[in-house]
Amino acid sequence: MAVASKKIPAPDLITVRRALLSVSDKEGLVGFARALAAHGVELISTGGTAQAIAKAGITVSDVSEITGFPEIMDGRVKTLHPTIHGGLLAIRDDADHRAAMAEHGITGIDLVVVNLYPFEQVRAAGADYPSTVENIDIGGPAMIRASAKNHAYVATVVDPQDYDHIIARLGENAGALPYALRQNLAAKAFARTAAYDSAISGWFADTLGNDTPKWRAIAGTLQAEMRYGENPHQKAAFYVTGEKRPGVATARQIQGKQLSYNNINDTDAAYECVAEFEPEKTAAAVIVKHANPCGVALADSLKNAYERALACDPVSAFGGIVAFNRTLDAPAATEVVKIFTEVIIAPDATDEARQIICKKKNLRLLLTGGLPDPKAPGIAAKTVAGGLLVQSRDNGSEDDTDFRVVTKTAPTAIQLADLKFAFRVAKHIKSNAIVYVKDGATVGIGAGQMSRLDSTRIAARKAADAAEAAGAPEPLTAGSVVASDAFFPFADGLLAAIEAGATAVIQPGGSMRDDEVIAAADAHNIPMVFTGMRHFRH
Repeated sequence: MAVASKKIPAPDLITVRRALLSVSDKEGLVGFARALAAHGVELISTGGTAQAIAKAGITVSDVSEITGFPEIMDGRVKTLHPTIHGGLLAIRDDADHRAAMAEHGITGIDLVVVNLYPFEQVRAAGADYPSTVENIDIGGPAMIRASAKNHAYVATVVDPQDYDHIIARLGENAGALPYALRQNLAAKAFARTAAYDSAISGWFADTLGNDTPKWRAIAGTLQAEMRYGENPHQKAAFYVTGEKRPGVATARQIQGKQLSYNNINDTDAAYECVAEFEPEKTAAAVIVKHANPCGVALADSLKNAYERALACDPVSAFGGIVAFNRTLDAPAATEVVKIFTEVIIAPDATDEARQIICKKKNLRLLLTGGLPDPKAPGIAAKTVAGGLLVQSRDNGSEDDTDFRVVTKTAPTAIQLADLKFAFRVAKHIKSNAIVYVKDGATVGIGAGQMSRLDSTRIAARKAADAAEAAGAPEPLTAGSVVASDAFFPFADGLLAAIEAGATAVIQPGGSMRDDEVIAAADAHNIPMVFTGMRHFRH
């Protein structure tokens, strides 16, 4: 049942006479405490925070002096006391509340400065179960929520980056803080505890193997506000979850303009795709446009891999995103800057490569320090009207599939290598996805069509256009293999691929008409492999 409001208007300015500081992250603490003390604010603190303030020669009272009760249970219980929470929650303009404060010796607290035990960092570091549990803060969130609820009278600070702003406002208002600021601080405080609880609940779900918990919370920390979203009339921002997965969220931007919403989306798609290919075995390059690869290739060097990827669809590559699976070197950088490119992402870059790229001042260069593991578990989420769709990350690979040759003819070793490569690429292309591959490079890609037959024809047509532009004597798809992200529902898509020059096929299988499709492949002496694994990507 809802609690009725006493409808007491909040005062605009509240003079900060008393502040409670209890922080795990002590960045800027001493300077902030000194500035508060200079405004005549009485400081109360706990444990290590109190020690740090006192060590700096600043007068501070320990919470136990206020409560008359010592910290117990290894610090698990210190601020959970009526003297503290009464001072936070009291409505100062309510006669009954003032009477209760007087009766029980409670003094109001006007400013709360709390940041929480580093649960997210401990979890990310892979700490054991007991250590992770011990870093679940209890008293901190309780104080944050109490003071933020009572923002009519109390200011709540949860972010060290706000310290300078708080001091500036105290100076502007003769030691007081305005209501609008207290409101905004309260909103930020509740968002912080929500994100904190989200991290804890997510850890429990992962630890217990609960893929579908009753309540699912996903939270992030603002990394960047953007000029706009997919289109100029849409507002956008980039939030990071804290997952230590190498990629666009964890990369260092070495140079170039701020990343846009579309840049981030496309760069993530490019890097996840290039990570499918082990750098110890081969160099790989991926070119992405509008979240779809328009060229993917393997080679003995990044330069050669890039040139082969570019040859697949040089028209679409203009203004695209380029991802590499190895340290970017000068030869590859020299090739990339020959056409307009939005972003380059790689694990690292040589000094020579950086010098080449820096001549293109708007070209963004992102360095991640590593590659994401394509087989690692994780979740993917998207919003729908009134809900959130959550699924496990598509971390399936050919190692998890049951490759079956279903035709009378088996693929050669060279064909099989290309088939596996093509199927890896198809995993990263919007459905319906068709990928033609020859000698470890894509030569035709069809993406995002409502009909698989259309994707097959579009990929072949683009390959023919690329061949004509390059002066090649025949379509690039001649002698290729072809991959489909899902089964061919009819034989027409397969026949269109064969007509384009495909000599072998890989697909999941599972259609009601598999027999018809297999018969069509056999009729043309085309080997076909079933994987049993689908890679829809919407």
